[in-house]
Amino acid sequence: MTARVLIIGGYGNFGGFIARTLAREPDMEIIVAGRSLARAQEFCGTITDAGNPVMPTALDITTDIASALRRIAPDIVIHTSGPFQGQGYTVAEACIAQGCHYIDLADGREFVCNISRLHDSASQQDVTAISGASSVPCLTAALADHYGAAFDVLDTLDYGIATAQQTNRGLATTAAILTYVGTPFETLVDGELRRIYGWQGLTRRRYRELGSRLLGQCDIPDLTLFPRRYPTLKSIRFRARLEIPFLHLGLWGISWLVRFGLVRHLTRLAPMLLKAARLFDRLGSADSAFHMDLSGLTEDGTRKTTHFELTARSGDGPYIPCMPAILLARKLARSEISEAGAFPCVGFITLDEYLDALAPLDITWECW
Repeated sequence: MTARVLIIGGYGNFGGFIARTLAREPDMEIIVAGRSLARAQEFCGTITDAGNPVMPTALDITTDIASALRRIAPDIVIHTSGPFQGQGYTVAEACIAQGCHYIDLADGREFVCNISRLHDSASQQDVTAISGASSVPCLTAALADHYGAAFDVLDTLDYGIATAQQTNRGLATTAAILTYVGTPFETLVDGELRRIYGWQGLTRRRYRELGSRLLGQCDIPDLTLFPRRYPTLKSIRFRARLEIPFLHLGLWGISWLVRFGLVRHLTRLAPMLLKAARLFDRLGSADSAFHMDLSGLTEDGTRKTTHFELTARSGDGPYIPCMPAILLARKLARSEISEAGAFPCVGFITLDEYLDALAPLDITWECW
C-alpha cells in the first residue's frame, strides 16, 4: 500500500531535503506544498529519482487548512513551516480531524511540550501526532537514553551546537532563535529551577575538530521534558554558537538590549539580521558540530562523565534535524508505530537508527 505524504514547506531548506529523501521510497507518494504553486512545481521538477510521481500543490496554513487536507487526502503530514514559537496547533488539529498522522519539526519549548493537549482527540481518531521531530528533543533524548543507561544516577546534561556560517539559513530558523534572545526562561541548575536569559551566560567549548567556540544559552523543549524523563537530573543546559565571533558577540550585545527592555519584538528584525549575516559568509565555513556531556554516578558510586561529539562538514549540518521526520514517516507508513495520541518526539527513535540515517552524509561522531 502506498502512503500519501504531504510535506508542508516542502520546497524549503528542511522540507526540500525531507521530500527528496522520502521521494525515493517505493511505498510513498510525496506531495510538496507551499504558498507558491510555481515554486512547488519547479522543485518537484528537480526530483528525478522518485519511486512515484512527486506532486506539487499550493497550501497556506494561515487559511483553511481543513479544506486543503480534505482535497489532498494525505495519510501523513510533515509540517516544516516554522517558526513554531507562537504558532498554534491549527495544522495538527486539522490533521487529527482528517484522520491522518502528523509530524512537525518544532523546537519551540511550549509548542512541543504542550502537544499532549491533543492526546485525547488523536487517540479517539486512532492517529499519531508527534511534535519536535528535530535535533531537539529527538536526537538529544536518543543520546541521553543510550549513554545514560550506563549511569546509576544521571545528574547533569550539558550540550550544545556550533553552527556553520555558510550553511543555508532560513528566515524561520532565524526568527525562532530571536524569540528567546535576551528573554528569560527557566532551567534546572543544581537541583533548582533558575531563571536564565537567552544567548547570555557565555561559556567556551573546545571541539576536537573545530577548535574553541563561545556558546550562549538557548531555550529548547528539553529543559522541560528531560527533568521528567530523567528524574535524577540536577542540572541541564543547552547552548549554541554562531561561527563568526563578532556576529555571535553582536547578538549577545543585542540580548542585553532586549533584557533591559530597550528593544522589543526582535523577531521583526529577522529578515534584516539574516541578510546582514549572509554578507560575512566568506569569512566562515560549512562545518558545524554538536556535543553532549553526560555526568553522574555509576553503580559503585564512582563519578563519571561521558562525552559525545559530532562533526558535520560540507554543509550537511542542517540535514541533521530532518532525520527524525524521515524515520518517523517510514515507520508510520509501514505501521511500525502503534501508539495513537499526541506526543513530544522522545523515545520513538533510537540512537543507532538516528546515526545510521546520518551515515551517508559528511558527518562523523565519537564518544569517549
